Amino acid sequence: MPGVAVRAEHRQLDHRVRLEWGREGAALLTAECAVVIVVDVLSFSTAVDVAAGRGAAVLPLRASDSRRPVPPGVVRAGPRRSTGPSLSPASLTGLPAGTRLALPSPNGATLCAAVAATGAVLLAGCLRNASAVAAAAEAVGGPIGIVPAGERWPDDTMRVAAEDALGAGAIAAALPDRSPEAELAVAQFTAARDRGLPAVLAATSSGRELRADGFAADVELAADLDVSAAVPRLHDGFLRAG
Repeated sequence: MPGVAVRAEHRQLDHRVRLEWGREGAALLTAECAVVIVVDVLSFSTAVDVAAGRGAAVLPLRASDSRRPVPPGVVRAGPRRSTGPSLSPASLTGLPAGTRLALPSPNGATLCAAVAATGAVLLAGCLRNASAVAAAAEAVGGPIGIVPAGERWPDDTMRVAAEDALGAGAIAAALPDRSPEAELAVAQFTAARDRGLPAVLAATSSGRELRADGFAADVELAADLDVSAAVPRLHDGFLRAG
């Protein structure tokens, strides 16, 4: 992490597949891994998968950059309750191929933008494309860093988000030589899969919040395991399948 000495024992150096959470985890893994996978199941990574699967490209924007000008020809996502494209994955199911979408979010997009600034290989992963993303990361080579994004409390500290642990575990399950941190995410994913991912995801804090706000369809889309072969990878500033 920039300006901070991280103990060797905390860096999971004995393992090819490593997992750390949030902004600090992204900074650590980006510095040491050949490929970094950002996982924000509810909802940035799921939205990116839906968009990329339709042939669109997504420009990840930090939440603080949500009002900055976007390049010509890029559509800016609106608020989640708007009638056009937004962070709601359900709003992107009819997105035309070739659309270039600027998509801000406080967690997944913010982490992607930070990783993008380092030049590291960046993939966006979720439950929908877990196996495809794992295979793509394996093809790049190791070490492989998986970053569950988490959510934010009102004071901007990170809230561990169960849904991101499940998405990270689904990806790590398809990869060998996992750190204990990654193994625990796999165990969480396996338990949730056996219970039924749609029900588990809907019962998480984030799932309950989205359902209460009228976005149950987003939770349902996010729970569809391995329905997508899209692997959103950063190219020229945009996440696109390829």
